[in-house]
Amino acid sequence: MSSPKDWTILTRATLLARIKNIDDHKSWNKFYDTYWRLIYSVALKRGLKEAEAQDVLQETMLSVAKQMPGFKYDPELGSFKSWLLKTARWRIMDQFRKRQRYVVDDEAATPITENADAIPTTAPHTVSELEQIWDDEWQKNLLAVASEKARRRLSPKQYQIFDLQVNKGWEPEKVAAFFSITVDQVYLAKHRVTEAIKKEIERLQHELI
Repeated sequence: MSSPKDWTILTRATLLARIKNIDDHKSWNKFYDTYWRLIYSVALKRGLKEAEAQDVLQETMLSVAKQMPGFKYDPELGSFKSWLLKTARWRIMDQFRKRQRYVVDDEAATPITENADAIPTTAPHTVSELEQIWDDEWQKNLLAVASEKARRRLSPKQYQIFDLQVNKGWEPEKVAAFFSITVDQVYLAKHRVTEAIKKEIERLQHELI
């Protein structure tokens, strides 16, 4: 089994092949569902506002759609993950340019205004910092996708028990009282959901290139 560091691409080659057809709405919806959270979160972490991050998301997806018909995936030339990062990075840079306050290049931001109040108090991230943000959000996105897939496969009650204890931080006794079940049943539900999520991650890891 590969380690989390080996989870470098979150897209099956077959899906990449299918989205070459712009009219394949089902495949495009799957692609969007897989990546929208990642791109949007990275844009926000990069320092953009919500509206700007939404624009980055839409422009990135549009750019992917335009390039897909002639896109050829070759893992020896680089991962799809890296290619998508570059595509998103250009869209993020476009948003900073639209502010007309500074120009973002690969390593730093160069002010183009003499109005000090108009210059952001924090400089944009370097390429290496952006790559780290991308990697961090990539792992979070993988967990989110796996959790959502597991949730759909499990009973709503079972997942809610897990959610209250793990995500909301409720004590097992409080969860048990809320559902009128035993603490052992709470731990059992937590174990089953956790295992389901792990299996989804493993499945994604083996299915995705």
